[in-house]
Amino acid sequence: MTNQKNLSKSEFVALMAFLTAIIALAIDSMLPAFPNIAETYQLQSSDQTQLIVAILFLGFGLGQLLFGPLSDVYGRKNPIYFGLATFVVGAILSGFAPNYELFLLGRFLQGFGGAAPRVISIALVRDQYVGNAMAQITSLIMTIFILVPAVAPSLGQGILFFASWRAIFIALCAMGVITWIWFGLRQQETLPKNLRKKPSVKQILADARETFSHTTTIACMVSSGLLFGVFIGYLGAVQDIFASIFNAAERFPLYFGMLALSLGTASFFNSQLVMKFGMRRLIFTAFISMAILSNLFVIYLLKFQTGNPPLAVFMTYMMLTFLSVGFLFGNLNALAMQPLGRVAGMGSALLGCSQTIISVVIGVGLGRFFHDDVVPLVLSFGAISLICLLILARWTTGKPAV
Repeated sequence: MTNQKNLSKSEFVALMAFLTAIIALAIDSMLPAFPNIAETYQLQSSDQTQLIVAILFLGFGLGQLLFGPLSDVYGRKNPIYFGLATFVVGAILSGFAPNYELFLLGRFLQGFGGAAPRVISIALVRDQYVGNAMAQITSLIMTIFILVPAVAPSLGQGILFFASWRAIFIALCAMGVITWIWFGLRQQETLPKNLRKKPSVKQILADARETFSHTTTIACMVSSGLLFGVFIGYLGAVQDIFASIFNAAERFPLYFGMLALSLGTASFFNSQLVMKFGMRRLIFTAFISMAILSNLFVIYLLKFQTGNPPLAVFMTYMMLTFLSVGFLFGNLNALAMQPLGRVAGMGSALLGCSQTIISVVIGVGLGRFFHDDVVPLVLSFGAISLICLLILARWTTGKPAV
């Protein structure tokens, strides 16, 4: 393991969580402002507001494909500097955009720039940890990372009490600058010059073949993409779900934070359990639990419930579901990266880009059905869980892909 001269393990985890969370803050702090943004730009449909999330993820996916390989050529730090600067420029553009098209361009740049700290932080972890230890660090990062979605909507709503939605982007700029300074002063370079790759199309193609030569990597990539696709649809519709279906717009940040904390709680316990039980067992247990819970709840909603369920019932289901999900994202990413030590930067980029493309397609397709009825959301979690179980059972064998 690379010797870190300046960072303790706890500070390293906190910094990696901050690098990862900048994208989450850019998404979740905006959720309470959806109606305000729609009013400012005179948006006519919920499909248009969903683009506030989807276009950011599109930039995020493409950015990962660029910054991952760059981190193998120029080291881990320089691409992160550039990415954070791009994120800040995007936040400024969205904050002052006179029309919706420029606003979305700013969102794209936020996603594109925010991809650098997100994808390269995974490579930073992989540079220094392997196996279940890597899964433990990843889970600890996810535990802190989840606190950001838990408080981000409240931050956004708090800003709306005193200023317009545009002020939220000033806060995002500050977040980007603070992260840039902290990372620059404290994090050591983890990829020595003698281990860096020379820019080469041939090498990029070779690294891509290496990344996609492992069935376990592909299975985890597809499963993560499918699962996160449901989340993108949920994020684009969640404000409507609580405001329109449950008439709880004012308490939306509280309920959203409770669900995020469920994820964080599971991620914390995962960091303790993964060393004992291993990644695969926890992944399968979580997917089986979510599949059983979601499909039973669908049956209840269709057979015994007239209309949408009470808010307390829905929140109980969602908290239990998010507890299962909290055991999945960190372990799926760690298991996917496990065979990719020699191509960690490119591997992380290809995985992130592929996951994002899958999730954006799934999320935009499913999200339009989540605004008026909770059954499609619950059914999506149940169906995706079963599909992922089939994929993982068939292809997480560790054998080369054919």
